[in-house]
Amino acid sequence: MHYKLAEITPKEIMPGYNGRLVHTQNTSLAFWEVEQGAEVPEHSHMNEQIMHVIEGEFEFTLDGNTQVYYPGDIVVISPNLSHSGKALTPCKLLDVFSPTREEYK
Repeated sequence: MHYKLAEITPKEIMPGYNGRLVHTQNTSLAFWEVEQGAEVPEHSHMNEQIMHVIEGEFEFTLDGNTQVYYPGDIVVISPNLSHSGKALTPCKLLDVFSPTREEYK
């Protein structure tokens, strides 16, 4: 398969989080454009997740520890670990999930 990111129609998964999503048999990629102030409420899921901040400043709480992340920062989130986040500025993020994030299809 071949994709052009600009040609993938964005999907709003939660308020202020518009993702261009790619799914394979075992992995999901979410290229997020996040509005300033948009929040992800505390949650957990069975998927392992890797978050990469591409642009902006993103406040992220992982297992009770809050930090601000900047372009180039990468966070690995183990399955079933509680996390939440908030865009302090407009952000571009990449999330990689394994296994596939079925509810994002």
